[in-house]
Amino acid sequence: MSKRILGVDFGDVRTGLALSDPSGFLASGAGTVKGGFETTAQAVAEVAMKNEVCKIVLGHPINMDGSCGFRSEKIKDFSKRLTELTGLEVVLCDERLSTANAHQILNLTNTRGEKRKRIIDEMSACLILQDYLDRKV
Repeated sequence: MSKRILGVDFGDVRTGLALSDPSGFLASGAGTVKGGFETTAQAVAEVAMKNEVCKIVLGHPINMDGSCGFRSEKIKDFSKRLTELTGLEVVLCDERLSTANAHQILNLTNTRGEKRKRIIDEMSACLILQDYLDRKV
């Protein structure tokens, strides 16, 4: 059985994806998916099945004060839908500042324009998944 884990940074327009290596040590980008709620859920489920992942880590947008808002509820609904489609455990992982950290990394590497737009969500997914992998070791 595979030990790969799929990281997901769900967005209304684009959703970033990341995959762990088989040892569950390192996250790397796995692209983005565009579409609405159901289209994205189907696409993420397909990626999970294609890569034989054992778990999905989904970024959970918690407010800076620790409270949960509208986006949090949407993510919980998305998590339930992924479980229905895949039968896999979906772990919600605090994603506070993941996008800000991704922007900071892209600033340091001087990544601008269209390339930045293309990879920001994928990078956020990598940061969410890597944080999860680092904490479980």
